[in-house]
Amino acid sequence: MPATLDDLVAIYEDLHRHPELGRQEHRTAGIVAEQLRTLGYDVATGVGGTGVVATLTRGEGATVLLRADMDALPVREATGLPYASEATATGADGTETAVMHACGHDMHTTCLLGAAATLAADTHWQGRLLLVFQPDEEGGGGAQAMVDDGLFARFGTPDVVLGQHVAPVPVGVLGVRSGPAFAASDALRITLHGAGGHGSRPETTVDPVVLGASVVQRLQTVVSREVAATETVVLTVGSFHAGTVANVIPDRAVLDLSIRTTDPDVRRRVLAAVERIVRGEAAAAGAPREPEIETLNSFPAVVNDAAACDRVREAFAGEGRWVVVDPGPVTGSEDVGILADAAGAPCAYWLLGGADPALFASATSIDEIRRVVDGLPSNHSPRYAPLAGPTLESGVAALVAAARSWLA
Repeated sequence: MPATLDDLVAIYEDLHRHPELGRQEHRTAGIVAEQLRTLGYDVATGVGGTGVVATLTRGEGATVLLRADMDALPVREATGLPYASEATATGADGTETAVMHACGHDMHTTCLLGAAATLAADTHWQGRLLLVFQPDEEGGGGAQAMVDDGLFARFGTPDVVLGQHVAPVPVGVLGVRSGPAFAASDALRITLHGAGGHGSRPETTVDPVVLGASVVQRLQTVVSREVAATETVVLTVGSFHAGTVANVIPDRAVLDLSIRTTDPDVRRRVLAAVERIVRGEAAAAGAPREPEIETLNSFPAVVNDAAACDRVREAFAGEGRWVVVDPGPVTGSEDVGILADAAGAPCAYWLLGGADPALFASATSIDEIRRVVDGLPSNHSPRYAPLAGPTLESGVAALVAAARSWLA
């Protein structure tokens, strides 16, 4: 049972050292379930694949859902930490990959275990806790998988959905934004077909590498030329694979895209522009076959409920230990909104500061703080590492304060 901060740090370091990819979180789920059973929660495992759900009921009152994600990323860690990951796993494409908690989900999981312990030991509340430890957030399918597996039919419908995401801002800062808070995400795979041949005779081929390069370049104009400067759009080509050797022109190229938007209409326009450009460039190159455009995952923006955010801000202010700010729209994405939408419940999802405050000591303005943040390793970086103890302490307290504001 995580009775002290040292206990939580030990759990966190263990989870960080042993990360697991989405839908493979068997060890993590086992640790979570064991800890929760020790605390007296009713625990179910295997929900939506490897998800864990725990409940604790104390009389009449609101049902409060607290959510954490458990999965890691196919990233080779470069933090140099004594508890750095050396784990490998088989990815979705069947290849061996290094694995790292490069997005802080080990922090989210440990914070929720700490909050579970604190709330279980507190006899001064009434209501029902519904703790959701979700698999596969990075793949974008974990929340929906849990909903499809009867999450709310089996364990009850919450009155509010609460959670947090660690970020490279100072420990002691919480970022709460009403309305569209985290961007919608669309991941696309584009397969471009060419006609392969000898590298010395490109005139006999349709080179998909050149076609792919043209597509990558032209896609950059979607943001710069097809949407207004006041509209939030990020379009990243994160993967480009073609060919095997220097003297053979391949017959296809595969591009993986990540698209982030906050407005549904902008999202539709951007997706339509991507398809138009891809098909147009293929036609211009004389491709022998139409390109294939496949959706790998897609989930909507996280839209925070204004009243729920007001209640959370009031709870945080009552503790007097945090600086609470509006971080603006976050272009990172989250599928926690799927849980709130499926439950018909308000959502309040905030940023949790995880960076060493000493790094910000000389910053005296918002612009200087932003420059420090921009210079730090970000989520998904092989060098990303929250400051363990203080971040855990802050994250546990934030979850507990938010939950208590709904529990009678």
